[in-house]
Amino acid sequence: MVNQRPRYSIVAPVFNEEETLPEFYRRTRAVMDQLDGDCELILVFDGSRDRSPEIGRELRAQDARVKLIIFSRNFGHQIAISAGIDYAEGDAVVIIDSDLQDPPEVIHDLVAKWKEGYQVVYAQRAKRRGETFFKLFTAALFYRIIRKLASIDIPPDTGDFRLIDRRVVLALRQVREHHRFMRGLSVWVGFKQTGILYERHERYAGTTQYPFRKMFKFALDAITGFSYVPLQLATTLGLWISLLALIAIPIVAILRFVFGQEFFGGQATTLIAVLFLGGVQLIFLGILGEYLGRIYDEVKNRPLYIVAEAPPKPEEE
Repeated sequence: MVNQRPRYSIVAPVFNEEETLPEFYRRTRAVMDQLDGDCELILVFDGSRDRSPEIGRELRAQDARVKLIIFSRNFGHQIAISAGIDYAEGDAVVIIDSDLQDPPEVIHDLVAKWKEGYQVVYAQRAKRRGETFFKLFTAALFYRIIRKLASIDIPPDTGDFRLIDRRVVLALRQVREHHRFMRGLSVWVGFKQTGILYERHERYAGTTQYPFRKMFKFALDAITGFSYVPLQLATTLGLWISLLALIAIPIVAILRFVFGQEFFGGQATTLIAVLFLGGVQLIFLGILGEYLGRIYDEVKNRPLYIVAEAPPKPEEE
């Protein structure tokens, strides 16, 4: 007997969420019970060091709709989302964080838009509770920068909380780059897209799993994954500095001829010019290194993740 595919899959990355996971399951289960079709809840444990995997196994024992993917180590939030998409079998797949900042009840609004014919429905934050001014400012700045730099139109103030249709899932499975920005990739694949507004809550328990270091790396992955502007900036700045030098050479020669050799004399001017040009060169060597490092990771062709425990992977369609 062939098992029927669920209509809805809910994918939730989990990293050290032992305090939040039972409440997340309770609220998500209530949503699944109200949806018009069979559901599955895929919990992706991204190298959790607390009791999260044990709690997940307890939930699976009491609810057959719960499926666990347990990584062999921490591979990162975006990779965990990718694994959930790889294993999801639903006609509609919802991606949501397990820290309850994204309310599971909003899934009903995502599904309503999907039924109208949209294939990507992203949740756009109208308000963010419980976050510091620094987090709010840097998040707003990041979204504005990525919209200016990226080759695709990424909606502002949107996280990974979204619903994607089965056709979008199959398209995303073909994209296997290692430095992933999933909210950008879900726009890049195209299809009919729309957004809904919602109010993001503060964490239910625990502390943020996204310190500044991870946020900075995430921003680099987003920019380098969808924009060549940093590389083009090196060429543009080099041309302007060269033009400035061409203009300055005859001006300095005339001033020295008129006012004498002592005008613009000394080593200070030369030292400042050398330090400035050296700094610019090092900055752009660093930018080149970021892109080159990403090329190196792709050439190695390692798998995106290693699974220690998971259900059978669905067959390719």
